[in-house]
Amino acid sequence: MSTPEGRDSTVSAVLEELRARGTEQNRKVYRRHGVGGDLFGVSYADLKALKKRLKVNYPLAIQLWASGNHDARILATMIADPAALSADVDVWLGDLDSHVLTDAFAGLVARSPLAVGLLPGWLAAAEEWTARAGWRVLSHLAEDASLPDDFFLPHLERIQADIHASPNRVKEAMNGALIAVGGYRPGLTERALAVAAAVGQVEVDHGDTNCKTPDAAEYIRKTLARKKK
Repeated sequence: MSTPEGRDSTVSAVLEELRARGTEQNRKVYRRHGVGGDLFGVSYADLKALKKRLKVNYPLAIQLWASGNHDARILATMIADPAALSADVDVWLGDLDSHVLTDAFAGLVARSPLAVGLLPGWLAAAEEWTARAGWRVLSHLAEDASLPDDFFLPHLERIQADIHASPNRVKEAMNGALIAVGGYRPGLTERALAVAAAVGQVEVDHGDTNCKTPDAAEYIRKTLARKKK
């Protein structure tokens, strides 16, 4: 069954539910974090509840993303099947318009078979959201025991050389990748700490929020301490 907007009844019902669950307070918070465009302002608690109910549904994810609504796109990354990703990755990559959406998208891609192959091109991109997606994927891959330390070592060198000259939200993601590699790759912890010392404080403009840029060395040590517990 199709709606006048060309969407099937399922995606229309989900969009209406997202609209109903949105709040003005959440919209204000998300706007402060750089989210623009069509936005309902749905809490992540509600999105996770919808994810649990809808389960993995790649066709629905495609339609939700195509709606252009931020909340629908976040939900799409939650219910999409990572193993099914194909040419849609390029479409979604081109639609990224905030660090919030970029991070959700990167979390999906990192769980797909495409992740390692996509990484070089994304990390080399001049466009801010594409490069951020690459570094966020790298952060997730740091926990993949099937990848050797040698895979990550060149990226540590790149962080040391380029982080301060990189776009704002790319710097933030590079700093996060440094923390992830140092915290989850025991063989690279000392090298990551050395890079953190060489890099020093990373300045990121977080806009009208109370967010702070973590000190990489401090957070690497916190990650290690948490893992020991």
